[in-house]
Amino acid sequence: MIRYIKSGMPEFQQLAIITVTFLIAGTVKGVIGLGLPTISLALLTATVGLHPAMALLLAPSFITNVWQAAVGGNGRAIIRRIWPFLLTASLTVWFGASALESTDVSYLSALLGVLVVTYSLIALAKPEIHLPLKMEGWVGPLAGTINGLLTGMTGAFVFPGILFLQALGFSKDMLVQAMGILFTCSTAALAVALGGRDLLPSDLGFVSAAAVVPALIGMIVGKRMRQNLSESLFRRILFIALLMLGVYIVVRSLI
Repeated sequence: MIRYIKSGMPEFQQLAIITVTFLIAGTVKGVIGLGLPTISLALLTATVGLHPAMALLLAPSFITNVWQAAVGGNGRAIIRRIWPFLLTASLTVWFGASALESTDVSYLSALLGVLVVTYSLIALAKPEIHLPLKMEGWVGPLAGTINGLLTGMTGAFVFPGILFLQALGFSKDMLVQAMGILFTCSTAALAVALGGRDLLPSDLGFVSAAAVVPALIGMIVGKRMRQNLSESLFRRILFIALLMLGVYIVVRSLI
């Protein structure tokens, strides 16, 4: 059934990898409220390859991030403030995805690894960033353009978009909702870009839709685990592991 993942890998093994990946990614999202697209993309790229990983994350990412984007009650205020950023982050995905047809996938996989490493280091460092209001008018579209291009090339939605959102001084709840809005827009744009270039095979589309189930189960489990876990310790362990995974992706892609 899954013809577009690595040849030679048994179908049962492919489905097991996909199921476990989205259980893990969903659980992490349930505990800390973010990370499903990045974690699932990194794990799947390390196991089944970049192109299948980008297609497989679409449905679970879209469904779970619509949920995140809708919760908080600040959606209109957030969109009014950052719509230029969201617009450019969405439109430029199409142009970034053109690299999937013309660039060696090993280089794009290595780029993804670099983005995962960067994201992990930022998350561990927790830098205090503040962007003056007078600069938002041009920094937002610039950050959105770079974010969209990198999303199209690698499937990663996080850089430099997360830094830009953190620099706006949102409250924690507003920041989480803003990230959900960004990830929802980016996922939809990536689906259009992949589909428009015939890079979204129907069999992977069906598997992606089915992967929503373990992702949601993971989120439910993660929310229950949150009550008995130190979130700060969990985040530290998670991003150290993600940092190591990013390094592994870079090394494996280039050697």
